[in-house]
Amino acid sequence: MKRKIYLNMQPLEEAQRLFWSRFKDYATGEETIPSREAAGRVTAAAVSARLSSPSFHSAAMDGLAVKAEDTFGAADDNPITLDIESGQAVFINTGHPMPEGKDAVVMIEHVLLTDDQKQGVIRAPVYPWQNVRKVGEDIVATELLFPSNHLITPPDVAALLTAGCPQVTVRKRPRLTIIPTGTELVDLEYCTDTPPPGKTIESNSAVLAALARQAGSEVTVTKIIADDYENIKNHLRSAVESDADVVIINAGSSAGSADYTVQVIDELGEVLVHGVTIMPGKPTILGVIDGKPVVGNPGYPVSAIISFEQFVVPLLAMMQGLSLPDPITARAVLARDLPSRGGIEEFRRMIAGKIGAQLVALPLKKGAGAITTLTRANAMLRIPASSEGETRGSVVNIELLRPLEQIEKTILCTGSHDLCLDLLHDFLKKSTPAYPLASTHVGSLGGIMAIRDNMTHMAGSHLLDPETGEYNVSYIKRYLKNREVALITLVHRQQGFMVRPGNPKGIESVHDLTREDITFINRQAGSGTRVLLDHELEKADLDPDVISGYDAEEYTHMAVAVAVLSGKADAGLGILAAARALGLDFIPVTEERYDLIIPEEFLNLEMIRRVLEIITTSEFKQAVEAMGGYSTKETGNRVTLKST
Repeated sequence: MKRKIYLNMQPLEEAQRLFWSRFKDYATGEETIPSREAAGRVTAAAVSARLSSPSFHSAAMDGLAVKAEDTFGAADDNPITLDIESGQAVFINTGHPMPEGKDAVVMIEHVLLTDDQKQGVIRAPVYPWQNVRKVGEDIVATELLFPSNHLITPPDVAALLTAGCPQVTVRKRPRLTIIPTGTELVDLEYCTDTPPPGKTIESNSAVLAALARQAGSEVTVTKIIADDYENIKNHLRSAVESDADVVIINAGSSAGSADYTVQVIDELGEVLVHGVTIMPGKPTILGVIDGKPVVGNPGYPVSAIISFEQFVVPLLAMMQGLSLPDPITARAVLARDLPSRGGIEEFRRMIAGKIGAQLVALPLKKGAGAITTLTRANAMLRIPASSEGETRGSVVNIELLRPLEQIEKTILCTGSHDLCLDLLHDFLKKSTPAYPLASTHVGSLGGIMAIRDNMTHMAGSHLLDPETGEYNVSYIKRYLKNREVALITLVHRQQGFMVRPGNPKGIESVHDLTREDITFINRQAGSGTRVLLDHELEKADLDPDVISGYDAEEYTHMAVAVAVLSGKADAGLGILAAARALGLDFIPVTEERYDLIIPEEFLNLEMIRRVLEIITTSEFKQAVEAMGGYSTKETGNRVTLKST
């Protein structure tokens, strides 16, 4: 099968218009359900009250039911005595029917009762209907309770029942069928071990189904379909001929030689759009078969989700008579340059937190397959197709993916990567109140620069000064002049060479990295690990240029460990905890100190105080040392420095 080109690439708004306008009258049917089960459903017609509420005059307070005019004139200097024995006043409890002839309630705490409780003295009058819930005060029979296309909330259920409506007519839930395709896919249920090379665990159908259910749909997920044209066509035809209202075929929407979706939709129906100028999500296919919407959804997870959110979720809302609320946005300062490709609208997941009086946003790594950007992000930046990106320090409009209150409690930690930060994040989330810790890995020097520019709450750093043997101090004095910071030791940790189990290449020291049969994986420039490596090479009088892989960079210890485990490299410099996590062998090089750098003005923030409390607890220290390769002998020690 020949490779295809995108047939008719469209901008996002035009693609949405073409797709949604085709189904503007495509609504789900109606059904009548018990009101008790109606929360989350949408009314299909106006709902009117059958009963009034209250249906009788009732007391709103505990007290004495009276005729209001019998209390007129009561005052501190003119108390009035009400005769309870004769029925002039009647004891009444909240919610009970008002006695005949009574039109007000005197609160019991405003009554001085005689010992025999046959009389009550009052010193203030009540007006007619005071402290009384009148018939229909809340709901009047026949009045409109809810209009058509109203999303029923839990309080609405109480209103329906109170108004005498045991059933309500609602729109049926949209029925959505998802067809996962791909010869390379395997079901986790039948995959008891690591998938074999070339195989990928299928997860898109689960996240798309969850998004659809969240949008009020009933979902059917078919078995995984292999990349075979006739097979895909038969399954798609079957799904369209079923009771499904919308059909999603996941993967195969791109332009590869085994991507058949667009041809199948074109053969069975009509392709409205193939390719949208967004990233991720470009390969989206929008079509119609037998009057039903059919979407060819991209295969990469981030692309799949963005495509589904931009086209299918709004369609599901329209089918139920709903419109989606506008996203909540906020202004934020961009912490890094963010170049973008002109002509493509880019969706970038961000981490945002509050620094002083402003929000600061840091971009997460890009990539249609980087699913962790979806789980870590708390904001989204949309870069228009007309833009070539945003510059560091510019103020941008971000869409909030989490409540603003949670974002403002997010602790930004920028700098060197360490596994203890993940552990600290877990401890912070278990605390009350909970504080998310968002760590971004740009290397120790990058963290110091973020402190300098007021773009982070704290920075992780382990920069060795080869001349003094000190960690971090000289760099703080050099780059953070006139800035008061606290230098707080988090851990001491073992750094060394990570190699595959059994050390098949017999690597023993830094000298072995120059061998022709050794491929190395490095950390990025500016990272403390890179500084350490360069120091070790200089001590051994070795030229970095002769090391195969010296210019191949990763940004975390775990990424280096994965590169070694996968065979991409024979060795990489990293921490013992990362090697142990993936079962690698480890050749020690040195023990180093890893510190947190925190501006003095942030030390009084409740969330930073919580960080400092947690790291000094025995529970945290025990959890750290259980990972291996760590010492907490100085954890929590602090030296306040003023740069000169």
